[in-house]
Amino acid sequence: MREIKYIAIHCTATLQSAKVQSILNYWKEKRGWKNPGYHFLIEPNGIVHNLQPIEKPSNGVAGFNHCTINIAYIGGIDEKGNPVDNRTEMQKKRMIEILTQLKEQFPYAKIQGHRDFPNVKKSCPCFSVSSWLKTISFNQA
Repeated sequence: MREIKYIAIHCTATLQSAKVQSILNYWKEKRGWKNPGYHFLIEPNGIVHNLQPIEKPSNGVAGFNHCTINIAYIGGIDEKGNPVDNRTEMQKKRMIEILTQLKEQFPYAKIQGHRDFPNVKKSCPCFSVSSWLKTISFNQA
């Protein structure tokens, strides 16, 4: 098992209407990636897609993929392309469930947003993960 130091929260930087298959196609066809961008992808209705086993890296944060598990929600922008936290209640609920499981397995892993990694110049995940973590309880999942 690889050493997990981080759990990174992402958005897809798409409208919430984006489809999982179109996101997968983008990574493969436009980016040329062999691995997906995230381990877990959460649809607005709460359906969670496990895109990559956590034993293998995904392409979530350049330079940190070897030690990070990546979780994303579909969304993160408004109709004009501006960053916005548009997570649905179901996306938040599923994110808490995934984080709870991962923190049990990797208690020392630091949870942070993509934008909180060094040299990242993105708004992703379009909300303050550290502020949000202060408002939730991992046992509510």
